[in-house]
Amino acid sequence: MIDKELGERAGDENIIEGRNAVNEALNAGRPIDKVYYNTDSKDGAFKSLVMRIKETGAAAIGCDRKRLDYMSRTGAHQGIIAIVSAQKYSDVPDILARAESSGRPALIVICDEISDPHNLGAIIRSAEAAGAHGVIIPKRRSAGLTAACAKASAGAIEHIPVAKVSNISAAISDLKSGGIWIFGTSLDGETSIYDTDLTVPAAIVIGSEGGGMRRIVSESCDFLMRIPMLGKIQSLNASAAAAVALFEVVRQRR
Repeated sequence: MIDKELGERAGDENIIEGRNAVNEALNAGRPIDKVYYNTDSKDGAFKSLVMRIKETGAAAIGCDRKRLDYMSRTGAHQGIIAIVSAQKYSDVPDILARAESSGRPALIVICDEISDPHNLGAIIRSAEAAGAHGVIIPKRRSAGLTAACAKASAGAIEHIPVAKVSNISAAISDLKSGGIWIFGTSLDGETSIYDTDLTVPAAIVIGSEGGGMRRIVSESCDFLMRIPMLGKIQSLNASAAAAVALFEVVRQRR
């Protein structure tokens, strides 16, 4: 199934179709990443089901029946298709508590609309290997913790919390209130990553594959730093940029 909004491909193992199937998944406590539902339905029980899903923090995306028909694998979606997560999501306070209890300066990765689940998985893998305390992703316009992401993380999603938030800028504000400095990676960064002090409690922002950080997120950063490029290609894949930034933190903090 292809989500046109996100450009994300989900495998069969991530998809649940039909009202009863989705309801039973909720009752069993399966983490739901996002749900697509028919906005034309007037059925009260159906609306209650959608509300239950929203209350879990999952992204709820309203669609017409034509789009749901296109997305459906079974042809019997009954107006609702859910994508389940390979792992439960955490929240920002849990990540901050984990950082505080570690006895080390906080290190958090913020992914601003990373749409490819393989890139997200690779970033999570690098974050865990670098000793980061957590990863933050937006609820919408982002890949989630699907099976493809889990595979690309090489199991790292089992060992590092990933929080899904409604608003990245608001999450950044909360981190700042907790004494964490926000470092954005950008081609237009004022300083080289190697001349930036990353020994302080830090959150590293990684922008999307195509456009980088959104303007509103960029303006929320305390510092913008660039990774020096010596070749003719003047940009890195998002997951590669994350790895470079994270292990520069490791190097500086040794």
